[in-house]
Amino acid sequence: MSTIINRIVLGFFLLASFSLSAQEELERQADANAVETDNGYVFTSVVDIEVTSVKNQARSSTCWSFAGVSLVEGEIIRTQNKSIDLSEMFVVRMAYVDKAKKYIRMHGNSTFAPGGEAPDIMYVLKKYGAMPEEAYNGLLDGETKYNHKDLDKVLREFVATIASAKTVNPNWEKAFNALLDLYLGELPSTFEYEGKTYTARTFADEVVKINPDDYVNLTSFTHHPFYTSFILEIPDNWMWESFYNIPVDEMMATLDNALQNGYTVGWATDISEKGFSRINSLAILPEKNWDEMSKSEIVDVFNGPHKEKVVTQEQRQEGFDSFSTTDDHGMHFTGIAKDQEGNKFYIVKNSWGEKESAYRTGYIYANESFVKLKTISLLLHKDALPKKVKKELAL
Repeated sequence: MSTIINRIVLGFFLLASFSLSAQEELERQADANAVETDNGYVFTSVVDIEVTSVKNQARSSTCWSFAGVSLVEGEIIRTQNKSIDLSEMFVVRMAYVDKAKKYIRMHGNSTFAPGGEAPDIMYVLKKYGAMPEEAYNGLLDGETKYNHKDLDKVLREFVATIASAKTVNPNWEKAFNALLDLYLGELPSTFEYEGKTYTARTFADEVVKINPDDYVNLTSFTHHPFYTSFILEIPDNWMWESFYNIPVDEMMATLDNALQNGYTVGWATDISEKGFSRINSLAILPEKNWDEMSKSEIVDVFNGPHKEKVVTQEQRQEGFDSFSTTDDHGMHFTGIAKDQEGNKFYIVKNSWGEKESAYRTGYIYANESFVKLKTISLLLHKDALPKKVKKELAL
């Protein structure tokens, strides 16, 4: 087995590409959408829920973990009125192990990639528990930022080798965990937190105290019946997790109901859009199509209030079916704001660090039309659902 590992690692270093990682490409594209403006929006918070500080996933495709962990941290604040910094890399590591198991059992015919979905946090929390950041940060000595480019390629090559073998070596999981140790550090079996010794399981049960079964996944597409659940057909849904399907207007009403009642919401969305600009701190969808705008019109749109596109259920489905709406990024809804003309925006916590931005460091303001068209899914507590939706879903 060690020979296989050595060959894989050596092969990686010999064949490694210097192309941008998927995460780097998303950030590059989001920054490329920036335009020179005088930051003409004036936002007033309507709902602004307390959450933990902005984190930085850096060069790792782990937005889903940062979004899911941020949601859980917010729920701890809501339910216990205390702040805990949880380990995103514990979640990433445990998910990677189970992705590998499924990939190998499927003879390589399932998703094995660093991406995931916000519901993965609930899966890991229920099955494995949780750790505080101080117990496991996934950084080796001397490292201050994540860079998973090598890790992701080595793991991919390893599982592909195992999955293509005529006979699976029963020790493959030990070797796989050794690679995780090499890149993320060894996982402690116990750790100290506030003067007490915990395992990941006891920490989740006694300190985190969030019940994963209380959380639901929502989406809105017409290729499955409404008020039923289905396995959402996106590559990063490696668990084949089911999502409740509701009409888009009810999805938006659910998001509003949650935030207005103090519940934050996990968000999977498409950010490979001209309207998503990290530097401008905006995710916007104007009435006029981007490719029909002049440069000055684009500047005007980013520079202040404008008419938004009217979004329909049919447009959502067309975008999903044509791949113009894709599952790119996970973030965290934490509030609602209005611009100076009363247009609704959602306050969104990102995981790209506290980089310079126009309005609120580490956050994005997303207008209602963008959210309505480009939302892939939501993750939230079932008690945050409006009564009508809860009844229709029999929850």
